[in-house]
Amino acid sequence: MKQKFDVTGMTCSACSAHVEKSVNKLEGVQHVNVNLLQNSMVVEYDKDKLGIQDIIGAVQSGGYGASVQGETKSQGAPKNVAAEEMKHMKKRLIASFCFLIPLFYISMGHMMGAPLPSILVGENNVMLFALTQLFLTIPVLIINKKYYVVGFQALWHKAPNMDSLIALGSVAAVVYSVFAIYAMAFYMGRGDGASAHHYAMELYFESAAMILTLITVGKYMEARSKGKTSEAISKLMDLAPKTATVIRNGKEQEIPVEQVRIDDIVVVRPGQSVPVDGTVIEGFSAVDESAITGESIPVEKQVGDTVIGATVNKSGYFKMQATRIGSDTTLSQIIALVEDASASKAPIAKLADKVSGIFVPTVICIALLASIIWFVAGNKPFSFALSIGIAVLVISCPCALGLATPTAIMVGTGKGAEYGILVKSAESLEIAHQVKTVVLDKTGTLTEGKPIVTDVVLAKGILRNHFLKQVAAVEELSEHPLAEAIVQYAKEREIDIPKGENLSATAGQGIEADVEGKHILAGNLKMMEEHNIDLGDFAEKATTLAEQGKTPLFFAEDGIFLGIAALADTLKPTSKDAVDAFHQMGIDVVMLTGDNKRTAQAIADQLGIHVVAEVLPQDKEREVRRLQEEGRKVAMIGDGINDAPALMRADVGIAIGAGTDVAMESADIILMKSDLMDAVTAVELSHATIRNIKQNLFWAFFYNVCGIPLAAGVFYPLFQWKLNPMFAAAAMSFSSAFVVGNALRLKMFRPRFAKAKVEQNTEAAKIQNSMQTPIEQKEEIKMKKVLKIEGMMCGHCTGRVEKALNDIDGVRAEVSLEDKSATVSLAKEVTDETLIQAVTDAGYEVVDISEQ
Repeated sequence: MKQKFDVTGMTCSACSAHVEKSVNKLEGVQHVNVNLLQNSMVVEYDKDKLGIQDIIGAVQSGGYGASVQGETKSQGAPKNVAAEEMKHMKKRLIASFCFLIPLFYISMGHMMGAPLPSILVGENNVMLFALTQLFLTIPVLIINKKYYVVGFQALWHKAPNMDSLIALGSVAAVVYSVFAIYAMAFYMGRGDGASAHHYAMELYFESAAMILTLITVGKYMEARSKGKTSEAISKLMDLAPKTATVIRNGKEQEIPVEQVRIDDIVVVRPGQSVPVDGTVIEGFSAVDESAITGESIPVEKQVGDTVIGATVNKSGYFKMQATRIGSDTTLSQIIALVEDASASKAPIAKLADKVSGIFVPTVICIALLASIIWFVAGNKPFSFALSIGIAVLVISCPCALGLATPTAIMVGTGKGAEYGILVKSAESLEIAHQVKTVVLDKTGTLTEGKPIVTDVVLAKGILRNHFLKQVAAVEELSEHPLAEAIVQYAKEREIDIPKGENLSATAGQGIEADVEGKHILAGNLKMMEEHNIDLGDFAEKATTLAEQGKTPLFFAEDGIFLGIAALADTLKPTSKDAVDAFHQMGIDVVMLTGDNKRTAQAIADQLGIHVVAEVLPQDKEREVRRLQEEGRKVAMIGDGINDAPALMRADVGIAIGAGTDVAMESADIILMKSDLMDAVTAVELSHATIRNIKQNLFWAFFYNVCGIPLAAGVFYPLFQWKLNPMFAAAAMSFSSAFVVGNALRLKMFRPRFAKAKVEQNTEAAKIQNSMQTPIEQKEEIKMKKVLKIEGMMCGHCTGRVEKALNDIDGVRAEVSLEDKSATVSLAKEVTDETLIQAVTDAGYEVVDISEQ
């Protein structure tokens, strides 16, 4: 069983390490993951051996608080814990500075030549000088008492943390300063003003107050930065609509979205957010899904289509039936995925965790040892040794170690969500940067997953529109996927499809039907041969198309060959770019598919990749395992149920968003869009995140390795370098803020290989009529014809077509780019073949001719 807990009282990585250690000791615990950044803990345990209260008790025995996540949430709007923490920290900070500033002025001002009140100056007033500092320090201690409560509690439980270091350091300064006041009083009572004055210079009240205040400054900066790291999750939560309009008892009523039930009829008007996941049952609209999938273009929705909660209805009114509500909605699952990934630990964090567990006790030992050595062997006064010990305690920063990994992971996974890339765990995000081989499924991953018409090869004298009209009429009578593709192709070209009749099918050959009095054959080469259709050299052309992985279909009309329509499952627009990007990153690409070898090889040749064809699901898994045995880190990208075993076997499984639920469950990374470039972005994001983590860990280790010896006085004998405890506290404060700030740089991540969207202006300025040589038609216009022409893209194109037609004797032409047509006025008899040939010679294609 897996359960998530909220943990209170943790302030640094030593705390999280101790909580993890305490829970791991329990019998029945299988795995514990404590997240310092989110103050949370996920425990996997055997519920037959262990209960929730046992886990909570183990945390409490370590000096921390714990509760099942969600149990302590109040009704109504959830509290913004980060905002409340910052607000409270800000108040503490302001109050601390109110006392610290006069304290610092009194204690240090005279050293900088600043004037002091006469009552605080001179040997006779040293007691007033000391007591004033004491009374200004006490409020700062009270304001920041949390460091003492948490720090000494952790020390009592033999699990010292960062607060323990701060508490020990500041208390040592205060206790010694109080001792100095007693010494001053002792010597003043005996008339020894010089000795009393000496101890007046040994006061460390300002150091204690400064340490506490500067640590609070660091904590405030850290809290602000940590709040920014979780912005991605906050933005996702803000997307969720608060209310929904449902139809109950025949009436529309607005209710809180939490009260929507499965099968409720929900009304969505233009501009409103879709409240829950569901299916459109009435109406039509364009829905903006960019917040969920990252797709910028609104998606058209009609009856039967699925709509996702938190997407925006841009236009149109529709009714939908709720199918998934509450935590089952796509948005809720995305939020859960991002939260889980943010809370998980990358393997690279294990070193920091191990160091954090022994870090604080080691620092305390170093501080004691350094103080003793300087006092005993260094022939230095006790105040010097004490300041060394305090500096060591307050400069060490376990926080930087603890925050190095989770901050980068949280920002990285949040950034991924912005691009429609959902990372299930930090481990998969780390492993992705080590991938050396990407294994791809073909259908639905590299290709569109459905056949489309790729080529139309026409017999001599046959116009495209006539061809499409006849063949679409026949194929409309069939339910075959290839037939549907041909009909769709004709409709996209606004072909008026006549009604076919008398359909008959011949197994293994094709179909035939009557269209407007003509008998049409539609099938393979065998059908044409059975009906003695003369194909000329078109059989060879069909073979060439087949070698390219396409399926050629032959068509004939009343025994005369019309042409060939070739169909194929084509590559997605970004597949080639994605494969090229992988190659540029030094990653090998292999395609695994159950398709036949010829089709698979044709796709592989286009992409320049290796291919293994005609494989079963278990063969895909076996191939991935073979690559792993060669020592490679393998990523598998797929979308179908047959890809699930390979996705599970791969070091990183990546599921394409439009795939099956089984593929989603098996994958480590989910791409919300069906765009292979997002897989490239995921690998790039992994590289950027791990690079950021390494930078953070380097800084955390480097800071402590350099800072602690400096504070301990290692460089004092050679260079007279001695670190003031106040500067040590300042350095410690800013080190953790630096780590978090560096992690925030990931927010500026931009995919290097993302395909640039180039907008092409199809309405270029037309060539002026003066550039043409107009043909003056003095003869009487006998006939007008309209030619439908494909291939014209700009004003230069229309100019070439116009010139080619106008060069024909007796022809005056006007070409329209918008209508893709040419209107020709004929002063004499000109055959259609002559007009077609002129346009063809100009580099364009006539698809239809009609008289006006």
